[in-house]
Amino acid sequence: MERMTSARPHVTASSHSRYQLTVTGNAAPLSVLHFSATEGLSQAYCYQITFTSGSDIAPGEMLLQDATFTFNAPGVTLGDVALPAASARAVHGVVTQFQRLSASVDEVRYQLTLEPRLALLANAGRAAIYQNQSVPEIVEQVLRRQHQFEGWQFEFRLRNRYPQREQVMQWQENDRAFIDRLLAEVGIWYRFEMDARLKREVVVFADDQQFYQFDVSLPLRSPSGMNDNGVESVWGLSSVHQVVSQSVRVKDYNYRQAGDGLQTEAEVSGGGESTYGQVYRYGDNYLTLGGESGESGGETAEGGDFYARLRHERLLNNQHQLSGKSNASTLAPGQMLEIVGGVPDSFAKGVLITTISAGARRDSSYTLKFTGIPYSETVGFRPTPKARPRIAGTLPARVTSITAGDTYAHLDKMGRYRVKFDFDLDNWKTGYESLWVRLAKPYSGDTYGMHLPLLAGTEVAIAFEEGNPDRPYIAYALHDSRHPDHVTQANNKRNVIRTPANNKLRMEDERGKEHIKLSTEYGGKSQLNLGHLVDGSREQRGEGFELRTDQWGAIRAGKGIFISAEGQPGAQGEALDMSAAIMQLEQALSLAKSLQSGAGIAKADEGESGSQTTLVQSLSGLTQPGLLLHGPEGVGVVSPKQVHISSGEESVSLVSRKDVDISTGKALTAASGGKVSLYASKSGMKLFAGAGKVAVQAQSDELELTGQKDVSVSSVAGRVVVTAGEELTLSCGGGYIRLKGGNIELGCPGNILLKSANVQKMGAASFDVPLPALPAVGPAVLELDLRDLDMSPVAHAAYTLTFEGGSVITGQLDENGYARHDDVPDEPANVHYELPPSKPEPQWDPWRSMLDESDIWVGTITGGNN
Repeated sequence: MERMTSARPHVTASSHSRYQLTVTGNAAPLSVLHFSATEGLSQAYCYQITFTSGSDIAPGEMLLQDATFTFNAPGVTLGDVALPAASARAVHGVVTQFQRLSASVDEVRYQLTLEPRLALLANAGRAAIYQNQSVPEIVEQVLRRQHQFEGWQFEFRLRNRYPQREQVMQWQENDRAFIDRLLAEVGIWYRFEMDARLKREVVVFADDQQFYQFDVSLPLRSPSGMNDNGVESVWGLSSVHQVVSQSVRVKDYNYRQAGDGLQTEAEVSGGGESTYGQVYRYGDNYLTLGGESGESGGETAEGGDFYARLRHERLLNNQHQLSGKSNASTLAPGQMLEIVGGVPDSFAKGVLITTISAGARRDSSYTLKFTGIPYSETVGFRPTPKARPRIAGTLPARVTSITAGDTYAHLDKMGRYRVKFDFDLDNWKTGYESLWVRLAKPYSGDTYGMHLPLLAGTEVAIAFEEGNPDRPYIAYALHDSRHPDHVTQANNKRNVIRTPANNKLRMEDERGKEHIKLSTEYGGKSQLNLGHLVDGSREQRGEGFELRTDQWGAIRAGKGIFISAEGQPGAQGEALDMSAAIMQLEQALSLAKSLQSGAGIAKADEGESGSQTTLVQSLSGLTQPGLLLHGPEGVGVVSPKQVHISSGEESVSLVSRKDVDISTGKALTAASGGKVSLYASKSGMKLFAGAGKVAVQAQSDELELTGQKDVSVSSVAGRVVVTAGEELTLSCGGGYIRLKGGNIELGCPGNILLKSANVQKMGAASFDVPLPALPAVGPAVLELDLRDLDMSPVAHAAYTLTFEGGSVITGQLDENGYARHDDVPDEPANVHYELPPSKPEPQWDPWRSMLDESDIWVGTITGGNN
């Protein structure tokens, strides 16, 4: 653009017109009648030019055509020589409006509007997504991709560094309003320069005072009447001054770094004493405080410090407003005008021209009015921010994934999603259609809350914080025709939470058929069913509750379990109300103690009741971890195979107020490590064998058979053999027969009567009956001592001892890896240990350092050949 560096004489013109309009493709002569113009920083200039022509001009010959409006300096006459007019300024642009005003016999009057090509962006609007781009990059994309701007048609002259934004949304804005808004947000302004060679305008985007147009000066000189005496000058200076805020405080919130305090304030120097108060602004949409400076001195933009300073600069732009008039056609926004002459103090440092309005007619001189602000090294011009679109309500979108047909949700480490907005017409890489978006939930906290993952394709409603298009989040998910609702008019009485894998929580609200079902498909449907139980056809199949699985099941309670079939109508009463069960246990204990007392009187061994007392105390209220089963009408334990009842260290008590019946289809065996005592208090005792031998042995001590009354020993179809290894004595009433040492001794206090037909004495004879061999039984002790390779004890390892005779003992080693068992079978045994998990192997040193310490390192390893 041509720069004016000094005032030029305005002398009598030649016959050439002062103003000239040319339109590409139009050959008809155009004569400018009058025009008006407005220009401004960060505004598209607008020239409304009224002209006449002797030809009829069609709108298609004008609209969207390149045009040039030229300000010609008047021709100068020096003596008898007339010099041609020179071009003072040329404004290039495109015709955006054309009017036919009137016509006469000789000419037709027209009017057109000349604007920069940038103004055409207002005719194109869309809704779009921009990702991972800075504001200058987004502006460049709009200019190049949407409007085919060439690289020479615009230029960025920036001091600050502008970070890439995760996502920017253009929402129902025309492209010009969109880029104006973005540029104003970050304080970037623009002006226009005219390229004389290409005869086209160039948009210059800038953000600092150094990019103003300097070296522009004009004298302060008031025109005389209606004549400016041919001198370009400035006059009519005026100023408006007002109090503005002294500082600006800003604050924002970034959930990605929720602990960061994004609060700061700025007080830009240069405000002087005419400032007062502080402005607080929340939500400028920044992520950090920023403030770092680059090598060029520019600031890293779009942090809290940046926005605070930017906002204060905007306020200070309004502190001093300067204006004036001029007849210089070369004045334009973005110029730093120096006024020569006695100027007021407000104009002394120069004026940054921000707007101009100008006009002229064939019969009147060119007049320009300008406004501006004083030049400052610390406060630069900042465009007035444009209103950001507000999105009320929500927008439809679909959750996406990087994997087609993904079985599971595609989330990042913060549990966020990517979505494809329904309005978005751009084609993105699958799974990268948006920034990561949070899901709003009814409940959340520190690694707790409610989150049901959303799969790709799920329709979601996107809401926006404060309606800001650049702050989206998922408000909720919706069903649609592609993903039907699982609760419809067909099952409107059911409340259902169901996952894609058919994990389900179903709550039936039909009156009289209420039920709850908690189910998973794993294990052939593992389920908890409560209430009115139904099958897949909704036919009743039971009531109450059912806990089932086709896999394994476990019920575990660290403080105890009480299982009872006793009812609690209406769910009233304490959860651990076990008074009836405990009463029955106490009654059983009382019966056991009574019978034990009778056994003691009868010289039989009394049962051990101390452990039973302890059991009752532990189960009462489950003061100790225990299991109590209670069935008021009976308890059955049934298995087609083994049933095992065991007590590790205490006794097993079996008590019944009536009979105890033990029946077995085959053998009944009982073994005791100590003694066996049977006592029948009232009705006697019978030991019958329907078939087979009955054997009674005292293998290491005496055998006593005693009866209060008669004792009968009979053999119905065989013999009765009484054999003693040392001596056999029959005694009654003082008489006796003793068999000992091969002799028979008879003695009595009375007579010996032999009633026999014959008594015959014969020679000596003997009859030996072999005695059964008894097994050797004696006390045996077994000790276990387990150690590892370095002889350290292996503590608390569980073990199982299996003896040759089939006996099994289980236990756990102590902290020293030791265990001892007394009175074990005196026979071989195998032991199986369940060892604790081994410690991880320590990290090896890097192989190179290990080789360095060894004596096998030779040469240099190259290419893997050594």
